[in-house]
Amino acid sequence: MKRFWRDVAIDADWVVRLDDRPVRTPGRVPLALPSMKLAEAVADEWRAVGDTIDPRAMPLTGLANAAIDRVAPDLPAFARGIAVYADSDLLYYRADQPPELAARQAAAWNPLLEWACERYDVHFEPVAGIVHHAQPAPTVQRLGDAVAARDAFALVPLSPLVTITGTLVGTLALAEGAIDADALWNVAHVDEDWQAEHWGEDSLATQARAYRRGEFDAAARFLSLL
Repeated sequence: MKRFWRDVAIDADWVVRLDDRPVRTPGRVPLALPSMKLAEAVADEWRAVGDTIDPRAMPLTGLANAAIDRVAPDLPAFARGIAVYADSDLLYYRADQPPELAARQAAAWNPLLEWACERYDVHFEPVAGIVHHAQPAPTVQRLGDAVAARDAFALVPLSPLVTITGTLVGTLALAEGAIDADALWNVAHVDEDWQAEHWGEDSLATQARAYRRGEFDAAARFLSLL
């Protein structure tokens, strides 16, 4: 679609408007944002459009559209899709060899599990290896409840964050201000960084990582603007 507007503004309901017409989601719902900070950031994406719209350059708009069109109509179903990570979190599965990697994982991951234990009154059972090990049912339930308590706009960035990092615990810590985005990214890439240090980097893997980082940063920023 070619650019057809000159001015971008935000009305009293935090709806982004183009030449005084509301931006609408693909579902034809006015793009109303839950905070002025997020509305301004989304408006800036529309201001930055050149001759044609490139959705890839408008990740905040895309997440807002998803919150309204996809998440809000069925909050419980979307929340369940995120909460499944409560039983398979990256932080549960540890290397037993080499000892240096195991120590690095423990240093990066244990503080987040300790935070979650205190925050949600839960207990975790980390294991060596990658074979699934069921976590205590109360732990899975309470982490699931923490996800389900969020509204559509708070839920929508959690999905890419959890998918990219593999850790629901870390994502909840980010959402609650217990860790920052850069630290969470590093936590999620302990194993990958170890492999790169010892075996070198692969160009395709590096490109894929850069793409994931862009998606991660957009979701983390969206979350910070709520």
